[in-house]
Amino acid sequence: MAKILLTSGPTRQYIDPVRFLSNASSGRMGAALAQAALDAGHEVTIISGPVEISYPDGASVVSVVTTDEMLEEAEKRFPDFDGVIGVAAPCDYKPSTVAKHKISKTGDKLTLNFVETPDVIATLGAEKTESQWVVGFALETDDVRLRALRKMIVKNCDLLVLNGPSAIDSMENEVEIFLRPGDIIAQLHGTKRELGKQIFALIEKHLIHGDRS
Repeated sequence: MAKILLTSGPTRQYIDPVRFLSNASSGRMGAALAQAALDAGHEVTIISGPVEISYPDGASVVSVVTTDEMLEEAEKRFPDFDGVIGVAAPCDYKPSTVAKHKISKTGDKLTLNFVETPDVIATLGAEKTESQWVVGFALETDDVRLRALRKMIVKNCDLLVLNGPSAIDSMENEVEIFLRPGDIIAQLHGTKRELGKQIFALIEKHLIHGDRS
């Protein structure tokens, strides 16, 4: 049995007390992978941003809002886990300052300054031990394979799942699976529930059971 940490869903970065930046990530892919891992007899802890879905019974769920909170919870727990599956779609940017009060209309243009948020999976990839593994997800719209391979290297992922923007808030997905150092080992299409089983089977084969070829 492996102890698996899984990040899922979007994060929110507030502009003022009522407005925030986010994305349409639903958490469905994370839920499907968690269910597949549980069905295979593994222990699963999910660190999730705000979602409307329910996660599988049997998984421990830690709720967060911002990217910084997701990183904090993941870093705190990761040393006690065998690996992490980074399905979440955290915000890449946040306002440099958050207004203390609701921003009101003035009739003028509103300019906001943004700074990068920390990269959750890259941080865990840098901190992993030789016995731990990291699975990343990449959503790209151009030069997709090149960008995916670059992310795999930069984030020190052992396996990476590449999907497109049509996957966001959809019941289906189409993915390519890369195994370090960059071989494409599968091209899959189906519902997220079906893909959860297929992707996790590859994670089991190549990472949990140690056959990384």
